[in-house]
Amino acid sequence: MNGDPLCSKLQRIEESQRSAQRIDFTVMALEQRAHTLALEFLKVSSQFRLGELPTEMPHLKTINLSEDAKFNLNVAIQNIQSIDLDAFKQLQNYLPKLESLKKDIRQTLTSGGRVFLCGCGATGRLSLALETIWRYQHRDVFSDRIVSFMAGGDVALIQSIEKFEDFPEYGERQLKDLGFDKNDLLVSCSEGGETPFVIGATVAASRISERAPYFLYCNPDDILSRTAERSKRIIEDPLIRKINLTVGPMALTGSTRMQATTILMYAVGLCLWFYDAHFADLKNELQRVIDFLEKNNFDFLKPFIETESELYSNNEYLFYEADGDLGISILTDTTERSPTFSLYPFENQNDKIKNPSLSYLLFSREPDSASAWEKLLGRKPRTFHWREVTDETNYDRLVGFDFSRKIEQLRLKYLKAAHAHFKIQFEAKTNSFLFQLKGVTHSLYLKDLNFLSAHLILKICLNNLSTLVMGRLGRYESNLMTWVRASNNKLVDRAVRYAALMLERKGVVVSYEDLVFACFRNAEKLPKDQSLVLSLVGEFAKVPGSFS
Repeated sequence: MNGDPLCSKLQRIEESQRSAQRIDFTVMALEQRAHTLALEFLKVSSQFRLGELPTEMPHLKTINLSEDAKFNLNVAIQNIQSIDLDAFKQLQNYLPKLESLKKDIRQTLTSGGRVFLCGCGATGRLSLALETIWRYQHRDVFSDRIVSFMAGGDVALIQSIEKFEDFPEYGERQLKDLGFDKNDLLVSCSEGGETPFVIGATVAASRISERAPYFLYCNPDDILSRTAERSKRIIEDPLIRKINLTVGPMALTGSTRMQATTILMYAVGLCLWFYDAHFADLKNELQRVIDFLEKNNFDFLKPFIETESELYSNNEYLFYEADGDLGISILTDTTERSPTFSLYPFENQNDKIKNPSLSYLLFSREPDSASAWEKLLGRKPRTFHWREVTDETNYDRLVGFDFSRKIEQLRLKYLKAAHAHFKIQFEAKTNSFLFQLKGVTHSLYLKDLNFLSAHLILKICLNNLSTLVMGRLGRYESNLMTWVRASNNKLVDRAVRYAALMLERKGVVVSYEDLVFACFRNAEKLPKDQSLVLSLVGEFAKVPGSFS
């Protein structure tokens, strides 16, 4: 019977039908999941519609950023540097607000307490960066007095933990798990001023410690209060000290990894660095940074930007090679490219299927992943495992991101593609950075800037470089983050708003709700390295007229 051709044909038909039914069921299940997620978002969307916030608005200086990145690179570099300089000048106006923070940090440290630094995403990375820089400069009894944490723990340095920042109770839980007590001080940063995780940790600290926690942010109080109820509550909470550091729109719309995070990091960093010095020393160091930015242009970045973007266009890859003293700042910029431009993050070596990132960090002197992580952080990593929440935050997951010298051979096995090396080193004798990439070399002399300020200069150089590399690769239009990855509620709103804006420019009006449903539907099926915003624009722009 099995040899009967008719029987075999019928069996093939039946199997084909069953396969089609399985596919239909899978598609239906994904669509139902997307519909459910969209409904859940719409229930709370009023608290995440953030388009009024200055940090979410386009900057007038960079309206032509995508074109300048391709055809007027010097102009693009200068415009971003100009916006960075403006932000540092604005910080001068906020210095009186920092005196109490500096004083409370000194009192905490000298009385045996610890200063906890908290953030999420870019502000989480700035918190970890500040602790690392502190540890490189304080190899004494004070080295453990700064404790940083971000939503998702140290693993989130490399790969954001889906939806983690949307839950205030997670912020409270991480804070308590780290042993925060009544003699400790919490300094929280939220560039937008509305991140639930950070707000949850801050409110919890106000109940635990005898020291009032600090909450730093970069949007005006009145706009924040009418935009998000959670922001209004924390702004009006008498048990929490607020420091508003509004700096206006970002060079790339909504990319708060840039100027907002830069100013938050420097404000907190100065108070830490000069905790036991005169306040005038803090003011003088800020002035030195401003003088440096006014007297030194970043045109030297042009050949590095051109070379790196050309590598990626030729399907080549890049190792950012560094030592421990600069690793945290280099890692921060390279990993923040993933959610900003819908790039694959650093691949984890424990994953069976590896979607390779364009670049990877390399500590060529470190023999294995564990030692590379300790060198990066200046301490043992902080991980945790909440089984009921996710497996993505544990130690095994962390060490799977291996940037020791092993990564060169590991990547060669599954990529079989050329890798260039972008070396960035700190030359202590001359107080300078040395940049080297495929025959392009530049030394950036920092003059009398301290090590904290040096890291801030490196940060804004790398932000400038990575933003313009991505512009040359077409990863944004005008100065809109059209390749943003919608990994939390704030970013869902951002993707929907940008799609609506681009559709309006085409004469197509689509309701917010319709775009939300399409956003979740497309996100279920779209590869992570593709543009969700452009997929929404393409879907609705095909049909003339308007939608409601």
